[in-house]
Amino acid sequence: MAQGGRSDQARQLAAERREADRLVREAARQSREQQKARQAEHVAKQERLAETRTAALTEEINLLEKILVNALNRPTLSFAGLKAKFEPPPFQPGTLATPPAEPTWQQYAPVEPRGIGRLFGGMSQYHRTLAQARRSFETATVDFQRAEGERLRKLAVAQAEHHRKVEEARAGANLYNNNLDARRQGFVLGEAEAVEWFVDKVLRASMYPKSFPRKWQVAYRPENRDVVVEFELPAQQVVPNVREYRYVKSRDSVDPVSRPVTEVKQRYARLIASMALRTLHEIFRSTPTEVVEAVVFNGRVSTTDRATGKKARPHLISVEAERSAFADLNLAEVDPAACLKYLNALVSPNPFDLEAVEPFIAFDLRRFRFVDAADELAGLDSRRNLMKLSPTEFEHLVKDLFAAMGAQAWRTVPSKDGGVDAVATSKNLFFGGVCLIQAKRWTKLVGLDAVHALTGVMTDHNATTGVLVTTSWFSRTSEQFAQRNRITLINGAELKHLIKEHLGFDVIPGTSPPTRIRASDNNQTGRPGPGR
Repeated sequence: MAQGGRSDQARQLAAERREADRLVREAARQSREQQKARQAEHVAKQERLAETRTAALTEEINLLEKILVNALNRPTLSFAGLKAKFEPPPFQPGTLATPPAEPTWQQYAPVEPRGIGRLFGGMSQYHRTLAQARRSFETATVDFQRAEGERLRKLAVAQAEHHRKVEEARAGANLYNNNLDARRQGFVLGEAEAVEWFVDKVLRASMYPKSFPRKWQVAYRPENRDVVVEFELPAQQVVPNVREYRYVKSRDSVDPVSRPVTEVKQRYARLIASMALRTLHEIFRSTPTEVVEAVVFNGRVSTTDRATGKKARPHLISVEAERSAFADLNLAEVDPAACLKYLNALVSPNPFDLEAVEPFIAFDLRRFRFVDAADELAGLDSRRNLMKLSPTEFEHLVKDLFAAMGAQAWRTVPSKDGGVDAVATSKNLFFGGVCLIQAKRWTKLVGLDAVHALTGVMTDHNATTGVLVTTSWFSRTSEQFAQRNRITLINGAELKHLIKEHLGFDVIPGTSPPTRIRASDNNQTGRPGPGR
């Protein structure tokens, strides 16, 4: 028996060891499976992270790609849309709207005893309780009346305050709308301040990604009916230099895959071209032909000059578009770069590398601010009136100005078409080389004929370039012809600015351009004022 017992015990111990081994193996197997599951989950998580980051990049690129087309169907801004639509808010008295519960006698009246309850002093007790109830009821009634009176007083105060705020808001809305109507009237009349204000509103309503700069300047030239916009473009970094993200299992990391440099440059060039077309579209769409016939867009970017380390703002795009030509474009289908080429735009050959271009209108926009009406009146101040100078005095003033601007030689030459004519030479003066300068003290618009005549004089004198200075203003066709023929035009407002900047004193340049010029005036030749 003892031997049989030991055998049973051995078998039991062996079975327990086998079970323990099995449990160990099972635990190891489960651990391996859990580790494998955790690893698979980690890999899946990393792959999802790579996909999420790639999707964000794709969305960002798509947004840049659709900068132009996304703006085509957005609502058009108008003066009517800017109107304040006043809707008085409802009066909300809150708890003051609910009066407190008025006490009733039934709440206080004791129950009159009946039957046997009337005996043994029951009625005496009832009368004492009744008297106490009446006093309590009267006190409650007085408290109610006091509370209700206070509620009604506070309600009246709240109603009066609400009415005051409503009328104040109504007056503010009416004042805003009245000012808006005044601006609209000025806009219709082509007043520069009103047109610039409205175009600024149009640009503010244009929604761009948050990373884009929101800076611009707007100027309006009533005599030419054109708007000039100096627009801040985003830097090159706006185009992601990463194309996608991939999970690399061997390193257990999500790594970026670089976007080809060529693609980044192409996308940046397309982006800024799209922004130029979008701005032209938004301004033309929101303004009538009678006010805006052309738009000039100058796009520049704030950066650091790699050669000098100094801040720089090179122009990358300059385009002048006539409404009639722009209206024929199907912007939903155009290639932005090809479209700008069609519009004869000046576009940087390498915008990503910040290779600058000379814009159509390169001077400070402050020079668009024309002389006030008071400036047209002679003798009101001590400033020199250019229209009252003799021809010789005017010639000497122009000579001094160009000398201050860098002219190295000066020689007056005869000219058949009159005016102050001279030859100046300078390495840095405008385009360099020999420059023929012609000055006209005129009081009306300088048309294409006068600018065209200057090219003949330039040919006669083998001039590299020409400058036409006037005390009045130029037509847009004159400006366009000058741009094509190496001629710089300086109108009265610009002449005033240059004299102030380079000679240090202020002058009255002459007459301001009219608020509105008929379309037929665009080719009208100005007539000289007193003297030349």
